[in-house]
Amino acid sequence: MPELDQTITHTPILQRRKVLAGLIGQGIQGSRTPAMHQAEGERLGLHYFYQLLDTDQMGSNKPSLEQLLNATQYCGFSGLNITFPYKQQVIPFLDELGATAKAVGAVNTVVFKDGKRIGHNTDLSGFALSFQEQMGAAKHDHVLLIGAGGAGLAVAHALLQSGVTKLFITDVSTERSQELAQSLSAQYGVERAVATAITPDLIPQLDGLVNATPVGMAKLPGSPFPLELIEARLWVVDIIYFPLETELLKAARSKGCRVASGAGMAVFQAVAAFELITGLKPDAEALRSTFNSLMAS
Repeated sequence: MPELDQTITHTPILQRRKVLAGLIGQGIQGSRTPAMHQAEGERLGLHYFYQLLDTDQMGSNKPSLEQLLNATQYCGFSGLNITFPYKQQVIPFLDELGATAKAVGAVNTVVFKDGKRIGHNTDLSGFALSFQEQMGAAKHDHVLLIGAGGAGLAVAHALLQSGVTKLFITDVSTERSQELAQSLSAQYGVERAVATAITPDLIPQLDGLVNATPVGMAKLPGSPFPLELIEARLWVVDIIYFPLETELLKAARSKGCRVASGAGMAVFQAVAAFELITGLKPDAEALRSTFNSLMAS
């Protein structure tokens, strides 16, 4: 509301509530999460500082994940976002898990509250909202999920909750894809999820595919899916957003596929994470506007 914005603009910075947050991950210099959080914090009248904690930039004597959690908690951080490759590694160092994090088995948001570390997962809702917005009208009965790691766990649950009747899962670790498929089938129904390899015979069975691996990021270029197997009738989603158009999406677009980047998931997961960390409800469109302005620059 205009009245609220006017009040916030003229609130002296020393009188504002201070919020300190951060993102722990590897190769995250291209992340737009800090800017989204800080811009929304400013809009809501907070003195919000969001720090990138990129372990790739910490040298040979970089601290362990546990040490980073200890340090940030000691320094008064309100919370953290957690990304590749720490979404599962962080769990042993937490005191509690929220319901979604417990169900998924991965954490992307940690809140420091009353001396405790509470893990949450906003990737599931973030992907589900983005998927519904961009691919909800497309046929999605049979879907291939590439990646059974931290992000893949949340995406798998989101896809099955979004109406996918059969989820094919592939991963560089056959054991990991099999374990995830078994776990999902136990929760959602027998053979709702199956582990698979990517072969030409699989493609006719698919309506679309999702990349939930880091392959395609600026620091890990390439495609996790054989580009020669892409067909125009398939839709293709990549949860990566830096770069916004990965090698996989570029190839899929050139073949006429309907495609979606990780931009939507990045925005929607940030909406939920911001509320968990600050206790304030953000404006999703304001975060999306900040994200889009950064990607266009």
